[in-house]
Amino acid sequence: MSKEAHNSTRRSISSRRKGQKGTKKDRPRIEVSSGGLVFKRTRKGVYFAMLKDSFGKWTFPKGHVRRGESYEKAAAREVEEEMGADRLRLKESLGHIDIWFRDRYVFKGRLIHKYIHYFLFEAHPRARLRKPKAQEKGEKIQAVAWVPMNEVQKRSNYKDMRPMIKKAFAVLEKKTYNK
Repeated sequence: MSKEAHNSTRRSISSRRKGQKGTKKDRPRIEVSSGGLVFKRTRKGVYFAMLKDSFGKWTFPKGHVRRGESYEKAAAREVEEEMGADRLRLKESLGHIDIWFRDRYVFKGRLIHKYIHYFLFEAHPRARLRKPKAQEKGEKIQAVAWVPMNEVQKRSNYKDMRPMIKKAFAVLEKKTYNK
């Protein structure tokens, strides 16, 4: 497993050509996040923890990596903060994706290039989820739920998450973990 920590001094990637003048707002903002796909084994089968984000779409918990924090620790912290799931066992790194979008909350309208590192975690078979308390600013989580493994692909609303889901499923199919 990578023990790599976030380096907040990373150079900004810019689409501007050399010699072009522009404001800081013109350059894309680079962000690094980490998240988790959390599963639990029950008598009824394997379930994954999912959340409904502020856009009304089902996805997985993720959030910003703090300075000096490893990607793995950030992922576990974000899962706990956004879903209440704790005492997770890290199983495997699932890799990362990078996305581009216009911010709607903090940097209103600014182009963001976000790198998101994902990890597979196992929760206790009787683990429960809880929706976080209402937040005054930023994104709001509308719901959290345990979703049967055979419904995760259908429920997941973001196409860029498909490779992460497939990797998580492949790990579960090829490895038998002790309870």
